[in-house]
Amino acid sequence: MADALDRHTMVKVSATGWSAAMHRYPELADEPIIAGWARADRPLIVRRPACSDAAGMIPLGLPLPPSHGKRRIALVLAPGDIVASAPPPLLTDAAAAAPAHWRETIAHLVRLVPETHTFGSLAWQHLTGLPYLSDNSDLDLLWPLSSARHAHTLPSDIAGIAAQAPMRLDGEIVGALGGVQWRELTGADDDEVVVKGAVGVIGTTRAAFLSGCTS
Repeated sequence: MADALDRHTMVKVSATGWSAAMHRYPELADEPIIAGWARADRPLIVRRPACSDAAGMIPLGLPLPPSHGKRRIALVLAPGDIVASAPPPLLTDAAAAAPAHWRETIAHLVRLVPETHTFGSLAWQHLTGLPYLSDNSDLDLLWPLSSARHAHTLPSDIAGIAAQAPMRLDGEIVGALGGVQWRELTGADDDEVVVKGAVGVIGTTRAAFLSGCTS
């Protein structure tokens, strides 16, 4: 399963998996919110592996809300500890958790790409009901490439929305090779961009990345 889980995938962990995590990372016991996280069956998110992660394990993250220091806890679990997985929530589904002054921008983004997903503070507030959003929060998004025609217009379309947005738009455009920070894709076709995949990063050109999408 480890190879099949893309970055930003949301996973649910078994009770034995949580027990294993608490044993492997005893410092988690000092965070009351972690025990509550397990009891509430809240998800973890798949992250990019670190050099110190054990082979064959799934690298996961748990970002705590600002009220708990906004720490990003990294852990690994065995593939058998994962009982369910799903993409991060669609932006349209998480929109109800957003501040009122974000709603117009979100509507523009959903019209641009209905399949846009969100994975940052808005996603966690939507998924947990805990207060993650603040006045300084970004809106973190994943835009899938659906066609070659769409690929070459998408970065500039996002830039047009970002220029009028009350929050900073962050995130990646996701193609067959992985994800690229969307601002990197607003340059020239021969500009090099960094593609973040499931197991590492590679360099390619803007044109090569955008032409790698399907259909």
